Amino acid sequence: MPERTVQLVLHYDGAGFAGWQRQPRERTVQGELEDALGHICARPVAALGAGRTDAGVHARGQAVGVRVPERWTPSALRRALNGVLPRDVWVAAAHEMAPAFHARFDAISRRYSYYIGTDDAARSPFRRRVEWALDRALDVRILAMSAAALCGDHCFRAFAVKGTAPERDAHRCTITRSAWRERPGGLVFEIEANRFLHHMVRLLVGTMADAASGRRDPDSVPTLLGAHDNSGTSAPAPPHALFLDAVVYPPDLYMITE
Repeated sequence: MPERTVQLVLHYDGAGFAGWQRQPRERTVQGELEDALGHICARPVAALGAGRTDAGVHARGQAVGVRVPERWTPSALRRALNGVLPRDVWVAAAHEMAPAFHARFDAISRRYSYYIGTDDAARSPFRRRVEWALDRALDVRILAMSAAALCGDHCFRAFAVKGTAPERDAHRCTITRSAWRERPGGLVFEIEANRFLHHMVRLLVGTMADAASGRRDPDSVPTLLGAHDNSGTSAPAPPHALFLDAVVYPPDLYMITE
């Protein structure tokens, strides 16, 4: 049967999921999406994500590659999926891609953001689901210095869960954007790179927050770059304040739109 390759751009609230990847007896984003695809296509359809998000992590730009019967145009597929997906998953966009498109390996960058609430209202039930409410002051100068030190190509072995990447992997990532910015009620950390290691953003945020609150040396982040393991790194920041914002692909992978 002739097929069409489509990239789906997903938004999802991670609170109700055990992460992206399908797991036995657990509710996952991939599981819900593949069930919806199977329902409308009347056959199993694999959904390949650009990356795995952990339990509780949100997305407003997760890219997913699917191959569906040719009769499904991107716009029709998007409408049909949004009619059957649960309320905490939404297809924001759908693009026809080159037949060989691979959602994971063709990505040239990914962008994440992490939200910290610093005012009293950060404990509101409407904010604490998507912000890390901190009860300690943060020195924004230390945050800025720490973020700036990340830009460029570095070994991030200190900011990765041991054993989740092969030992032969150099754990190198090229960071093209890394910055904190102030916002009403708190701060947001924005980072973009060619790749990310498991728990990398959360370990960076946890270490930066400890450095900026006086719990550890202000130069902790630049000192840890290139370390041989993560034994000197702070505990990871909680997952519920992390968002996968976007995945970027080469323009020539996109087919002519409808």
